[in-house]
Amino acid sequence: KADEDNGRIFLPKIGYIRYRNSRKIEGIPKNVTVREEADGWYVSIQCEFELKPEISIPDIDTAVGIDMGVKRFLTLSDGNFINNLEEKLKPLENKIALLQRRIKHKVKGSNNIKKAYLKLTLLHKRKADIRNNFLHQVSTLLVKNHDVIVIEDLKVRNMSKSAKGSIANPGTKVKAKSGLNRSILNEAWHKFFTYLEYKLKLKGGILIKVNPKHTSQTCIKCGHISKDNRKEQEIFRCVKCGYEAHADHNAAHNILRRAGLARMACQANLIRGRQQEPA
Repeated sequence: KADEDNGRIFLPKIGYIRYRNSRKIEGIPKNVTVREEADGWYVSIQCEFELKPEISIPDIDTAVGIDMGVKRFLTLSDGNFINNLEEKLKPLENKIALLQRRIKHKVKGSNNIKKAYLKLTLLHKRKADIRNNFLHQVSTLLVKNHDVIVIEDLKVRNMSKSAKGSIANPGTKVKAKSGLNRSILNEAWHKFFTYLEYKLKLKGGILIKVNPKHTSQTCIKCGHISKDNRKEQEIFRCVKCGYEAHADHNAAHNILRRAGLARMACQANLIRGRQQEPA
């Protein structure tokens, strides 16, 4: 039970509890989740409502391909890009590392160590809030400007696995792989894809996932596939035709091309024709 006008919610075995409204309840409330975080308690109300997309037919002309990266958070097939969160998160990460070193020298069970742990938890929450805000802003910007978004079908869990291996079969380049894993997890690619998916669904757009194989090694001009095309991280240079571009931009073009937009355009035109009134 939710008494929205008086800011109260009824929880089983507890009764009515006051809460502060952050937004109005839309639809029919179905269930409630209560969770504790560093700065207090939060309640999430899941509601059921009828989905009314903003558009009926996605505009194929606004389609864009997205290539995810480490130095750049993402690069679009139209040439635009968005930098990663390193500049925003680096000061917080330094504070967290400094506080963790200080905690080692404090007495276990003392009030000082409890205060330090609380401060550490608040820093981690602030870091998560900055990341979530960034992901929401970027996903909203993309969904507003594009009806069709094409991404790689990346298995983020497999990509971020540890490279240490076992005693019998030790891994190679463990330090470099751990740094890559940290960057991928720090930027929350999977959460970003989730945001894109549900926001496009609310709008009435389309999210397409394509096979990521060889997207960074294929030339968009001649179609030649080779590891030698990308000897450097940021530069793509085709060994066959000599085409040169930013590696992430080239990959984003390949991702968009794999979506089969020509076939989608034909289907969209067919739907438009059926919706027209007869003369």
